[in-house]
Amino acid sequence: MKARTIKRHFRESFKSIGRNGWMTFASISAVTVTLLLVGVFIVIMMNLNKMADNIENDVEIKMTVDLIADEAAVAKLEEQLNAMDGVLDVEYSSNEKELDKMIEGFGDELGLYKQDNPLRHAFYIKASDPQQTPIVAKKIESFEYVYEVVYGEGKVEKLFNVLNSGRNVGLALILGLLFTATFLISNTIRITIVARRKEIEIMKLVGATNNFVRVPFLLEGIWLGILGAILPMIIITIAYWNLHKYLSPKLEGEFFQLLNMSPFLYQLNGLMLLMGVFIGVWGSFMSVRKFLKV
Repeated sequence: MKARTIKRHFRESFKSIGRNGWMTFASISAVTVTLLLVGVFIVIMMNLNKMADNIENDVEIKMTVDLIADEAAVAKLEEQLNAMDGVLDVEYSSNEKELDKMIEGFGDELGLYKQDNPLRHAFYIKASDPQQTPIVAKKIESFEYVYEVVYGEGKVEKLFNVLNSGRNVGLALILGLLFTATFLISNTIRITIVARRKEIEIMKLVGATNNFVRVPFLLEGIWLGILGAILPMIIITIAYWNLHKYLSPKLEGEFFQLLNMSPFLYQLNGLMLLMGVFIGVWGSFMSVRKFLKV
């Protein structure tokens, strides 16, 4: 395609936006409203997903060592645990440390047991994939000198099922909202192009190729998508910045934490811009195709 033709397409796309003022406003408004809804929903779902990840990462396995195990046996157990597939982290806790934890949690009265410590040495293990915690726990139970393996059996599986269901529902809702947004915006852009069908027919009758007719409309769809995405990007950025500034100090040290503004907002804004462009181009492409057969 010649440079002069490209310039002509860009010029015509800009002229068309200005020439069809109300229809352009309607298309941009449709993109703005739907992308704002999609953006807000994505912010909510991504922060809920982070909370779910925090819950999963908090799951760990506690393995207590048999009293007959000597130091060499404990060291061998630690080597076995570190060499296991699917294990992310292994932390050894002697029976003295275990007693110190109990004293800290339940009071100094338990300090009497320091003279004759009844507790066992323990290992705290985290799986590389928290969802695989039950499988890793079963493997650990087969090791020699293992007294007990505890990870919240039964409750952990139910927790993972709830979290997975929540993620799947959230993903389905986002996809459904995106599909609805694409449908609504495409129809709005289609109305704009239907109003100009005579222009397309005349261009075809004088010998214009399909690409020559189509490109200005595709460019127009890009501009509509970009213009429609700008306002939602600004609104969500300002709102999330203020929300993060207000809530982060209050949530410090708590279980639930908001996603950091960077790079989350950059990623979200980039995604919304791409969605706006895609929806604009798709709506224009599908709408103009109908009128190219003259």
